[in-house]
Amino acid sequence: MAKRALIVDDEKLIVKGIRFSLEQDDMEIDCAYDGEEALEYARNNKYDIILLDVMLPKLTGFEVCQQIREFSNVPIIMLTAKGDDMDKILGLEYGADDYITKPFNILEVKARIKAIMRRTEPRRVMGEAAAAAPKVLESGDMRLDCEGRRVYIAGKEIGLTAKEFEVLELLMLNPNKVYSRENLLQIVWGADYPGDVRTVDVHIRRLREKIEANPSEPQYVHTKWGVGYYFLNA
Repeated sequence: MAKRALIVDDEKLIVKGIRFSLEQDDMEIDCAYDGEEALEYARNNKYDIILLDVMLPKLTGFEVCQQIREFSNVPIIMLTAKGDDMDKILGLEYGADDYITKPFNILEVKARIKAIMRRTEPRRVMGEAAAAAPKVLESGDMRLDCEGRRVYIAGKEIGLTAKEFEVLELLMLNPNKVYSRENLLQIVWGADYPGDVRTVDVHIRRLREKIEANPSEPQYVHTKWGVGYYFLNA
């Protein structure tokens, strides 16, 4: 089946250029030009990826991203102003999976789309232990469905982004093993990811806010100061 993308930007020439290029790769494309229209498309359709500009009429890209995360884990790439590190950090805070700075080369956009769709395709496990890994992981009140890519705390489903799920899955599959931020970045985001270790810190913080009763005193995802992060079975 053809991959489907939603492009959201109020600059119609940018949308037109991205759309034309992605259609050459046989992708199906929908376009939105403001935040409210983008949300309507996202609620009523299933996409393999969303390209979302930060500066939009009606609702900002951050607001759109945050609201999409309430009902979908679709991969989202934010389009940010050149050199604006705060936009990149905020995009990750609000649940984006990646970001591309403007102005950009369309070849870079296509490469990043392909990379992120490879990384976020549902898979039962990660790494060399794929064949032997369990379909369900449990610890305390937490239940992680590896195939369904869903997480439950005390029976209630917790909405995680694709990257938050993959970090948690990796840590749960290897309890008590400490992963440095560099290792997590390479394993979960891939060697070709252009971001830095701050990406990992942001996702760990957001993950704790969702799964921990008290994020400042975590029960599940712990920090080994000066080394990295690890999962402690409850």
